[in-house]
This record gives sequence, C-alpha cells and structure tokens, in this order.
Amino acid sequence: MKLFLAVLISTIVGSAAIADDGATKKQFYELRQYQLKSEEEAGKLDTYLAEALIPALRRHGAGPVGIFREIKPSENSVRFVLIPYDSADKVAMAIPALLKDSEYQKVAADYLANKDAAFTRIRTELLHAFDCMPQLKKPKQGQNDRVFELRIYESATEQLGDLKVEMFNAGEVPIFLDCGIEPVFLGQAVVGDLMPSLTYMTVYDSMEAKAEAWSKFPKHPDWLKLKDVPKYQGTVSKIHKWELVPVAGSQL
Repeated sequence: MKLFLAVLISTIVGSAAIADDGATKKQFYELRQYQLKSEEEAGKLDTYLAEALIPALRRHGAGPVGIFREIKPSENSVRFVLIPYDSADKVAMAIPALLKDSEYQKVAADYLANKDAAFTRIRTELLHAFDCMPQLKKPKQGQNDRVFELRIYESATEQLGDLKVEMFNAGEVPIFLDCGIEPVFLGQAVVGDLMPSLTYMTVYDSMEAKAEAWSKFPKHPDWLKLKDVPKYQGTVSKIHKWELVPVAGSQL
C-alpha cells in the first residue's frame, strides 16, 4: 500500500509539473470528512484542529485551512476540513512534516494519545483544481454571517466526469458569478471513494442570498444554452450537498 501511494504521488507530481509549466499552478485540495460519534464529542476535535493541526499545516506551507460544520446537523454529524496545497509533493510531505514538528506534537499530545477518538472514521479525497479556477479564493463575505455549500457531483464513467469538468471550464463558473454564486474552490477527484467525481464549494452572505442565487441559475440564458449542448447531457449521476458554516479557528 505504501509503495502504491508513493508511486501515485510521484505520478501526480510529474503530471502536475507538465500540466502547469508556464501557467498558474493549479492547487491540490485535501478534503477530510470526520464522521463524529456525536455533536457533544466534537469539541475535542475542534480544539485539536484549531490549535494544533491548522497552525502546523500553515507552518509547512498549506492553507488557508477551513473547518466547517453542518448548519443543521444530521443524525451522523460531520466536520469538514479543507486543506489547500500548492503542489502534490506538499501533499506527500504533510504527514512526515507533522511527525517532525515538535510544536505540533506538544500541542496535540492529549488528542494524539487519546484512544477514545471523537470520530468513527475519516473520509478523505484528493482533488486537483480546475483550469478555470486554479487557486482557492478566500471568501470576502463577513465572517459572522456567511454560509457555505459543499457539493460532490458523481459521474457514471470517467469520460462523463471529464466532460462535466470541461463544462465548468467552458462557461459554468461565469454563470455562477452572474447569479451571485461565489466559488471558493473547484476540484476533480484524483483519489477518493466516490470516483469519478468532482467537488466544489461556494459561499454566500446568508441563507437567503444562497436561495436567491440558485433561483436565478436555472433561468440564466447562458445556462440554458450550455446545458443543451449534447455532449454535456447526463454527465452527473448523483449529487451530494451540505450547507455549512465555519467552526471557530477556521481560516475560511
């Protein structure tokens, strides 16, 4: 398994270097989904993320890092952690860097030593930024009121997944912006359990602003043209959605 991961990261690094030569570097995003035992247990995880993990990741060149919770927690509450990296090699070096970081080891000591974790499992995926939005955009919305939406679009085949990414690159993002839908990041899954898929996050001033923005989208004349392009039809087979707000300590 370790050999497989090493080869995979090496391949990604090489491909990214070729693809990004002479252009804006496309970021990689690690998106973690901590499946909590209960909302009451979340405090231990939130403290660790805000006081230990995020400062350590920032020291090693990752970030800004976002921590998010659901606005209306489901029966199985989650925490989402979004970690942007400027290159695939920084993804590969993240865990070794934490193991050698004495400050992180000190601050995180109680959390790391606790055998009764606050979560049941961590679901994670590695994403590569779209051509149309190669870098994460930090929200301009006010810290206290802003809300986020995270979406994962699954596709039935790899080709359909690539076509959905192409659809975003071909003009879907300008339509978003014209409707008041502000993207934070857009990425195609390189590693994950829902592949082929893409994941993106958007941000709004409020829930009311979100509802208004999405009410405009289906009627936008450019969207009506884009969605009727034959090759783009049927590219999404399943959609997952979460409405989120930042947790204390989040940098987004």
